[in-house]
Amino acid sequence: MGERVPQHVQNIVIRDYCSRHEFEYLLSAAEYAMDDCHLVFEQIMERLTDIDGIVLYSLFQLPFSDKNREKIFKKILDEEKSLHFAVEGLSAENDDSVAIVEDIWKVRKVL
Repeated sequence: MGERVPQHVQNIVIRDYCSRHEFEYLLSAAEYAMDDCHLVFEQIMERLTDIDGIVLYSLFQLPFSDKNREKIFKKILDEEKSLHFAVEGLSAENDDSVAIVEDIWKVRKVL
């Protein structure tokens, strides 16, 4: 959505989120800085069975496309994993929490 935060700042926020929630921080992955590029994220999603969940810096790092976000949430829920958003302090781990994230996306798109 046109916002950029330096990678080292994102890592600080994510590490802090993991620490506060007692999550094991395994590694940081940086996405390519191209519009609507989610290649690295997609690679992590392919290995979802090997991890408990994913912490993103912000929910606005998810794809802009409603259909693509829906696919991500479906896979997260089907695999009984969780997707966390450090800046917003939210997670997507069930239908209700996914609906909250999607409501925020709808508001942001209107703005």
